Amino acid sequence: MARDTVDSTPIGNLSDLAATLEAGSKSPDRFRIGTEHEKFGFFTDSLTPIPYNGSCGVKTVLEGMEWLLGWERIEEAGNIIGLADPIGGGAISVEPGGQFELSGGPLDNLHQTCRETHVHLAQIRKVAQPMHIDFLGLGMAPTWKRSDMPRMPKSRYDIMTNYMPKVGTKGLDMMYRTSTVQVNLDFRDEADMVKKMRVGLALQPIATAIFANSPFVEGKPNGLLSNRAENWLHTDNDRVSPLPFAFKDDFGFEAYVQWALDVPMYFIKREGGYHDVTGTTFRAFMNGALEVKVPDARPNMGDWNNHLSTLFPDVRLKQYIEMRGADAGPWRRICAFPAFWVGLLYEEEILDQAWEMVRDWSEEERDQLRTNVPKTALKTVFCNRTVHEIAREAALLASEGLKRRARLNEAGVDERTHLEPVEETLASGMTPAERMLQKFDGEWNGDITRVFEDYAY
Repeated sequence: MARDTVDSTPIGNLSDLAATLEAGSKSPDRFRIGTEHEKFGFFTDSLTPIPYNGSCGVKTVLEGMEWLLGWERIEEAGNIIGLADPIGGGAISVEPGGQFELSGGPLDNLHQTCRETHVHLAQIRKVAQPMHIDFLGLGMAPTWKRSDMPRMPKSRYDIMTNYMPKVGTKGLDMMYRTSTVQVNLDFRDEADMVKKMRVGLALQPIATAIFANSPFVEGKPNGLLSNRAENWLHTDNDRVSPLPFAFKDDFGFEAYVQWALDVPMYFIKREGGYHDVTGTTFRAFMNGALEVKVPDARPNMGDWNNHLSTLFPDVRLKQYIEMRGADAGPWRRICAFPAFWVGLLYEEEILDQAWEMVRDWSEEERDQLRTNVPKTALKTVFCNRTVHEIAREAALLASEGLKRRARLNEAGVDERTHLEPVEETLASGMTPAERMLQKFDGEWNGDITRVFEDYAY
């Protein structure tokens, strides 16, 4: 996330909060695709993470990208922390451990998404390679300890760092040592949002399995295929919820608001900077809990939007829906993740079929799936089937959805071309993590440093 929101519009009542979510509704012809992807920067000689400061570091790379792109500079306390595209709506930001994130602009089709990804990676290489810096696309840092990771000069990260050990055992690993790919998608109205949230929540572990790409921790395998997903299970149960209420008959914008109100906040932002309000729920904030404790203690829409950005379910609702279930990976897989979800969710008949796939899964079954997938991925047994079988069925639906969208590139090829990495994984039955482990035991001969050669962008 490049910057936190500043919006002093006062909140009148709870219905105002639901109305802000509902305001994201749009007609299908205005549906867009926003893809976000993170990557680890490292020095090619020492294979260590790059610091923020110094002649060759995060700050220098951001300044180089600023010069190259002409994007708007985002600062905090005099430090550059990101860039914003004033025309296309995209942004570049840094995550807590220095992971570089591109938040892509809202695009019409997956061909544009893939082009955006390719151009961004070429641009960042142009800036970084003269400094002997390269970038790695994995779900979790394969060799570095948490103590090796740099810290970015962002106040919200300081607050989160202090709070995470109080609410989970893996929150700091999630913050500093993981990278992901996400896609942001639109909804037509409340009913469409509800169906997409339910399908997304049920099938997110399936996507996690397909894109599992983090089998190493501190230089060796540790028995998991998606360490990133495992870390999320032990981060903060208040805000990393599987949202079981989303499957109840009364789910809608107001129900999501009611859940969000009772999640403890991280911070509020005022002219004087960030104020740590951890432990205070937004509901308590609205009821006056921060009076005399912080400047201007009346909650506003900026506070609400910032709070929504600190909730971490696998599927997050804002004025769009965020699918958050994949490990970072090679650039083709960056394009494949949105292809999977666009194919499933953007054609109404396909969305209905996807809902039929999952509607009978119980809360207990969904929780079991979410818990087991980080270890066994496609081989996970679920409801007398394997995740591999379910993933193949979902991928076929996604392919048909992309075919029906009929968005062609210059060569007359539709968006199904971007789903090919998923189809390759499912044809072989081997996740990216298992292929990496195979290399580790085979051609790498146990030399984990080879990952920096074979998986760098």
